[in-house]
Amino acid sequence: MLKKFLICSLLAFLSLSNASAQTVYDFKVTNDEGKEVSLSDYKGKVMLIVNTATRCGFTPQYKELEELYQKYSQSGLEILDFPCNQFGQQAPGSIEEIHNFCTANFNIHFPQFDKIDVNGDNAHPLFTYLKSKQAFGGFDLNERLGKLLDDMMRKKDPEFDKNPDIKWNFTKFLIDRQGNVIKRFEPTDKMADVEMEIAKALNNQ
Repeated sequence: MLKKFLICSLLAFLSLSNASAQTVYDFKVTNDEGKEVSLSDYKGKVMLIVNTATRCGFTPQYKELEELYQKYSQSGLEILDFPCNQFGQQAPGSIEEIHNFCTANFNIHFPQFDKIDVNGDNAHPLFTYLKSKQAFGGFDLNERLGKLLDDMMRKKDPEFDKNPDIKWNFTKFLIDRQGNVIKRFEPTDKMADVEMEIAKALNNQ
């Protein structure tokens, strides 16, 4: 009986050790062409991972993201775009339709991936991992949309800001060149602040 207990304890310890040893490079995702991509392909790059939507008040951020990509991609920035239909069903259609919309309206060139869930039972493991590393940072209440989102969510759940779930479209996670999740930006955060942190990460070799 003691032997069985010790074996179970050892297995549990090893399981916890493996979970804690996990890095962003351990995850695989599906791109907009249905091909599997390992995030280990981006080792040595600075990544900005974003959940997006095409019919959202924040959708114009695609333009700003493309500007960042054009400005910093040669220095090692990759922007990884994951459309998600969980927030107000604002990412309808197939990934092909979404990709066509984004290229036609914003001329994006950064990698786009298949639609995923970022919260709940079907959340992609990548976003479960990202949320475990960077908690919700709060909306900018000086912004109209920030105040609107905060009021809307607080009415449903006064404690909504206490859990790390993705709250809305265009939440962004910044990954440094070593694969560390170093920043989380909410959709109301200023893109100038996002750019400043990207530049710092690119300069930290």
